[in-house]
Amino acid sequence: MAASAAEIRLCLRSSGGAAVAMDCKSGKGVKQFHPALRELLKEQIAQWRAKGLLNRPIHVMVVGIPNVGKSSFINKMAGGKRAKVEDRPGVTRTKQWVKLGDGVEMLDTPGVLWPKFDDQQAAQRLAFTGAINDDVLDIEALAMLLLEYLHEAYPQALTARYKINLPEGTEGRILLEELGRKRGMLVPGGEVNTERAAITLLDEFRSGKLGRITLEAPENEGA
Repeated sequence: MAASAAEIRLCLRSSGGAAVAMDCKSGKGVKQFHPALRELLKEQIAQWRAKGLLNRPIHVMVVGIPNVGKSSFINKMAGGKRAKVEDRPGVTRTKQWVKLGDGVEMLDTPGVLWPKFDDQQAAQRLAFTGAINDDVLDIEALAMLLLEYLHEAYPQALTARYKINLPEGTEGRILLEELGRKRGMLVPGGEVNTERAAITLLDEFRSGKLGRITLEAPENEGA
């Protein structure tokens, strides 16, 4: 079951943290970051002021798995390209401090992953997003799994983007071949170039061209 952004924010806030929804492409929600940060740190800021440290910068760090938009977030907050961005994991290789304005400095860090995945479903979701390097994966098998999930949870996205309208429960291999046919990805003899279709699906999913997709819901994580 997919979750809305509101449900995810509620889950994060219920654990005692602060959560702000924002879109780093459009800039929606970006202005909420600084007020939320100062509200979260208001006791610490009050202590600094009591000690006469009126202009002390707030140091924060952005941490997360690879290829989820950490550098894009920093660039949007800083008002320009301060951190290198590409649509693949592992682009940020070193730590770097970036001044965001309003007395805030943020440390950009390389993406981090667990050394071993006991939860294969979690590993699968990470692979969908590109957090795991595609070079170590079977791209076609991964695309088939993603198509099966999308066909169950977001069939309208497949219909809108690829004109796929197949019965519920259709297996990933058939969905991938249908995608390739709809996009004209055929090789001599009329067979579908499934590798090209798989690459297209994953690229378009990761770049947001299929719309807003959620791969998990808070209740699935024991929240």
